[in-house]
Amino acid sequence: METGSVTTPFGQRPMTLGMLASQKAASELQADQSVDKWKIYRSLCAAKPLLGVTDRALAVLNALLSFYPKNVLSEENGLVVFPSNEQLSLRSHGMAEQTIRRHLAVLVESGLIIRKDSPNGKRYARRAKEGEVAEAFGFSLAPLIVRAEEIERLASEVAAERLHMQRLREQLSLCRRDVAKLIETAMEEQLAGDWETAFAYFRELVGSIPRTATAEQLSTALETMETLRDDITSRLETLLKAKKPSGNHDQNERHIHNSNPDSTFDLEPAFETKQGANSELMIEPKAVASTRKQKSDAGRIARVQSEAANDRPDLKSFPLGLVLQACPDMVSYGPSGSIANWRDLMAAAVVVRGMLGVSESAYEEAAATMGPENAATVMACILERGGHINSAGGYLRDLTRRAERGEFSIGPMLMSLVRARGGGTRRAG
Repeated sequence: METGSVTTPFGQRPMTLGMLASQKAASELQADQSVDKWKIYRSLCAAKPLLGVTDRALAVLNALLSFYPKNVLSEENGLVVFPSNEQLSLRSHGMAEQTIRRHLAVLVESGLIIRKDSPNGKRYARRAKEGEVAEAFGFSLAPLIVRAEEIERLASEVAAERLHMQRLREQLSLCRRDVAKLIETAMEEQLAGDWETAFAYFRELVGSIPRTATAEQLSTALETMETLRDDITSRLETLLKAKKPSGNHDQNERHIHNSNPDSTFDLEPAFETKQGANSELMIEPKAVASTRKQKSDAGRIARVQSEAANDRPDLKSFPLGLVLQACPDMVSYGPSGSIANWRDLMAAAVVVRGMLGVSESAYEEAAATMGPENAATVMACILERGGHINSAGGYLRDLTRRAERGEFSIGPMLMSLVRARGGGTRRAG
């Protein structure tokens, strides 16, 4: 292994615990350990985002490696290179010496090389009578051997992340193309539905994606875009079925009714209701009596929805964070004056329902048709727009009937409220 006591930097350069740790690790290098210098350099270039080194620092390291006489780094061949800054500048494409010193310090601090300074700070080698290097002062490349496995692992992680990002971008690009062409087809065929609103929402989603998006942001955008595509596809399939001729007179009447060009189908993406959402309707035992009443009412509504679940398996709900962003007034009606989850929102909806004079039957019908989460969301929107609605109960029944015909989605209502408050779309975590 590489021998010698701990070496400290020459002059005013400080000694750090990181340098000490690097020297300690290098001192444990085994005689049979080795690594191809250019292979480990390529891995370093791939892993640089996780190692905290820059392109120019790696260029200086490349120059240092070029002074090592063999392709394989090993203790047998010596591990210290000792070029002058002038020589390093020549092999670093004319990089200024002051810049070279700065990047050498970065390499030392990141634990990729170790300073082995001479008494006067110069870099040189003392040779034996046979011409072999007996002792050298410069930079030790031992950490590249000691950390080879770590560097290879980090390079693999970066490569996997890059591939993941590439696939996310591809999938998002395909999904965006699908949505744009599906909406274009619906408009050209003059199919029933508010396709202009759908297209405006689609453009808003595209505009919300950052130019340098992270994997998490791309994944969120892809999920939202896929939901929009599924909603559009479902709507188009419904319209296709409605256009198919049938020998049943009653079915023909329903088809004519559903294909009414004056219908106001509101198309917006939604998000799958989580399984087990009904179990969230349980209120904590220590809640006050009024909250227990809210629990009872909300539980009854959930049971109604459960009975209707087989008829409407495609019901979806929006993120709770988006609902509260659009309808912040609802928060004060939640248990203890806050809303932390869907059960709190549904409990608040029961309170608001009574306050606005909406009958229990109207609310239960809405919950059975839209789902308890969506019914509570609609109540929050009605509360937010209370000054513009004469009869909350009648308005809720009208929305319920439109939802039964597949002509209503909560998306435009929520987005209108968000925009009215000057906010953009955001996804709740």
